[in-house]
Amino acid sequence: MRYKSLGGTGLLVSEICLGTMTFGGAGFWTAIGQLDQGVADSIVARALDAGVNFIDTADVYSEGLSEEITGRAIVNSGRKRSDVVLATKLNGQMGPGPNDRGSSRGHIMDAVKASLKRLNTDYIDLYQIHAQDNLTPVEETVRALEDLVRQGHVRYVGVSNWAAWRIVKALGVADKNNWARFSTLQAYYTIAGRDLEREIVPMIEQEKLGLMVWSPLAGGLLSGKYNRDGTSPDGSRRANFDFPPVNRDRAFDSIDVMREIGDAKGVSVARIALAWLLHQKHVMSVIVGAKSVEQLDDNLAAVDVALTADELQRLDKVSALPAEYPGWMIERQLRKANPND
Repeated sequence: MRYKSLGGTGLLVSEICLGTMTFGGAGFWTAIGQLDQGVADSIVARALDAGVNFIDTADVYSEGLSEEITGRAIVNSGRKRSDVVLATKLNGQMGPGPNDRGSSRGHIMDAVKASLKRLNTDYIDLYQIHAQDNLTPVEETVRALEDLVRQGHVRYVGVSNWAAWRIVKALGVADKNNWARFSTLQAYYTIAGRDLEREIVPMIEQEKLGLMVWSPLAGGLLSGKYNRDGTSPDGSRRANFDFPPVNRDRAFDSIDVMREIGDAKGVSVARIALAWLLHQKHVMSVIVGAKSVEQLDDNLAAVDVALTADELQRLDKVSALPAEYPGWMIERQLRKANPND
């Protein structure tokens, strides 16, 4: 297992992060996974034995049950709390009231206490805003996170699923006031969904944010077991829960190439899809979720897949985004300004 800095910090995290969305199974989240404590214990233990030191969850997963199971699994593993970099998120609806969600100071202060209790820990390594809240001023959210860091409840803060301009605004607010700034961005990114390369990747490289990739197999679509119409012989998740959205033609064209490369190397399509992400220099850690130890082992093996320059070029070509303004105009202007490039 290789390790990378958590954004611009000195904290090291494994390039594979264990996601726990499959733990629990309550309400809407039964479509994602329904793993009980025993199975979760075995998956967490296996991940830690393989060198994974980074675990990500969220308060909203299975209505809080995922956090509870994750916290117990870490204890049951016998590892010291300091051996694990534990991340969780807030913003989603956690109760019937109008203030039981969002990124207001009020909800953040309530949410962190609830997560600490469910996780059975006295601190959270990485606390992330799970979604954009257009009602709450960015300044209010950033100040509340700063207070959590000062109080010792949280060590680092991050964000997920925000637009690039909003992240930059939050970073500016933090820098101006000498408050804790976002260290990470958790975002959707796959060979079938490279949209963030337009605006977000240049931003995180400039601002030194670590990119955590969620749904690296596009909800299982890149596992190689789906047909072009989205059906699967085993009726698994993507057939019942079609998310995240992708351009299917581009996705399946990419799968065809990944299957050729995978067959040549004797590995699964899923492993090639994960390996492609791990070869992207702007990726800090790839979040993998599993329903069994066997599935986890296949995902973990992606760290050992070496893609050649030719293979990367083939994958890049088949999955390339269509030109979009202002990107094509900026590229054209830069070519004119730098004729020797």
